[in-house]
Amino acid sequence: MPQSLAWLLLAIAGALDVAWAVSLKFAQGYTRPGWSVLSLLLLAAFVYLLGRSLEALPVGTAYAVWTGIGAVGTLLMGVWLFGEALNPLKLAGIGLVLVGIAALKFAPG
Repeated sequence: MPQSLAWLLLAIAGALDVAWAVSLKFAQGYTRPGWSVLSLLLLAAFVYLLGRSLEALPVGTAYAVWTGIGAVGTLLMGVWLFGEALNPLKLAGIGLVLVGIAALKFAPG
């Protein structure tokens, strides 16, 4: 698999991770069947895509990038959908995570 495709699959897996976290919130402890089923489908999809991306990417780098996408995306969705607080310290944290993701993506080897 070309690395460019692996990075694309990893980005999609990260986005699905964010969608999974949001669906998990809406599932309310797996008490709402529709959201619960969606949550499990999203979980399966992102695990599959993460695994496929690992065919061409280093596991440490890919996992860190995927986790960063999930963390930043979920935090931003929490602010947007659920009115969670966003303050300067959280914004700084997001910035640091994004810098870390970029450093891992563009680091040689």
